[in-house]
Amino acid sequence: MRRFPVEKDGLVFILPTLAVSGLLFAFRFPGSGTVVLLLAAFIVYFFRDPEREIPQGERLILSPADGKVVTIKPFPDWKGPFGEPLMRISIFLSVFDVHVNRAPLAALTQEVTHTHGRFLAAWGEEASQENEQTLIHFATPDGDVWVKLIAGLIARRIVCRVKPGQKVSAGERIGLIRFGSRVDCILPAAAVMRVRRGQMVKGGCTVLGVIP
Repeated sequence: MRRFPVEKDGLVFILPTLAVSGLLFAFRFPGSGTVVLLLAAFIVYFFRDPEREIPQGERLILSPADGKVVTIKPFPDWKGPFGEPLMRISIFLSVFDVHVNRAPLAALTQEVTHTHGRFLAAWGEEASQENEQTLIHFATPDGDVWVKLIAGLIARRIVCRVKPGQKVSAGERIGLIRFGSRVDCILPAAAVMRVRRGQMVKGGCTVLGVIP
């Protein structure tokens, strides 16, 4: 069955805004009513949740988010489960991107950790370390992948819909960040990269890399 094309978390913003617009028109304030109606239309657009055609293939690492690749660099802070080096790909999401996040591969959700922090502009490199974030560890026999959902200057809430012990399919919806944000994908450095810095990517569609 086809899903409703708007993320349910957005209804708490959409319905009150539509109600206010209706009241303004009812009390004959058409100018203000139109402005609020346009705001409601933008909120619907922001919370859109389109269906995606998920690429099929073994060891593919899919983009967990829509947006622009702003960083591809070694990630020396951690090692993989067998001591292997890691790589970080950072994706910046503007308010015009789809904000539904997706699993990068079929895996077991090993751990979910939320860390409180700052709300710096999400396009800055320091946001990966200092901003409020939720880290999801996905474990597979071929290599582990981490997805970090990072709040931004405007985004103040991270919605995570997976929990430890949960199995996910590649491209499955795993959460949402409200109103502009950043997503880091931390993957084995041995993966063959399929994206470049500055490239626009789509969650669940674009292949970031392939585990050899």
